[in-house]
Amino acid sequence: MGGDFAPKVTVAGSVLANKELPSECKIVMIGDEKIIKAELAAQKTDGSEFEIVHAPDVIGMGEHPAKAFKQKPNSSINAGFRLLKEGKIDSFASAGNSGAMLVGSMYTVKTIPGVIRPTIATVLPKENGEVGLLLDVGINAHCKPDVLYQFGILGSLYSEHVHKIKNPKVGLLNIGEEPEKGNLVVQAAHTMMKESKDFNFVGNVEGREVFSDKTDVIVCEGFTGNVVLKLAEAFYTIMRKRKLIDEYFGRFNYENYGGIPILGINSCVVIGHGISNDIAIKNMVLLCKDVVQADLASKIKQAFL
Repeated sequence: MGGDFAPKVTVAGSVLANKELPSECKIVMIGDEKIIKAELAAQKTDGSEFEIVHAPDVIGMGEHPAKAFKQKPNSSINAGFRLLKEGKIDSFASAGNSGAMLVGSMYTVKTIPGVIRPTIATVLPKENGEVGLLLDVGINAHCKPDVLYQFGILGSLYSEHVHKIKNPKVGLLNIGEEPEKGNLVVQAAHTMMKESKDFNFVGNVEGREVFSDKTDVIVCEGFTGNVVLKLAEAFYTIMRKRKLIDEYFGRFNYENYGGIPILGINSCVVIGHGISNDIAIKNMVLLCKDVVQADLASKIKQAFL
């Protein structure tokens, strides 16, 4: 029920995803059952291939995440996290209130022991046709060096097991290549990372190298990461308006990736963009399948033992 264009696009996207999922996968739709069935009928499907869980309440995009999560136990987001905690679903995704999704992750499925702070990551299209990963992109605006170090571990594991990149290269976003560049936090993080045996650290990365093949994973504070993400989105929007899109810049379209995973928690949770259309919802569901099949949470637990 979450997202600017829900429930129409969430149901339509789920129908599209179902056509691409293997037969052993099943989509569970959580929300107002009557409305979901009406949307399924509009998609010319009886919905028999889906499971529907009735959850009549909705946490609005403008509501306070923690208060709404506590006060609306019958919301689709609350119901989704209950099912996830109980093991009745393997992953949970929503384009709804991202704050509530974070609250649900922290208080329901909880953080993996040893992880200081969970993080969210976004895909970076690289010039060579591959994809990179940038983290954090918003939930950790200020970080200590040990938190940035752990982001390197989380990003490397995701890149290896979901993007299927062997021995991924991890870089630290900075204003220069030299170890002494940047603020004290980044300098200290560099000192920790260069001695790392947990991931393949390749040094500092400058802004002009973000889309190059120098790295597979770029680590930064959420403040900086969010600025980079929004700047990339702005350039994509400008180029579309000017009809300058080519194959490479077309890969900046958020629809291609569907959502961003929360890394460092005990399950698979994916947050979609509030403006998601049916294609973005489809890709969000397919991303969930990839993360679950990679058994990412278990691999992160093992790394933090």
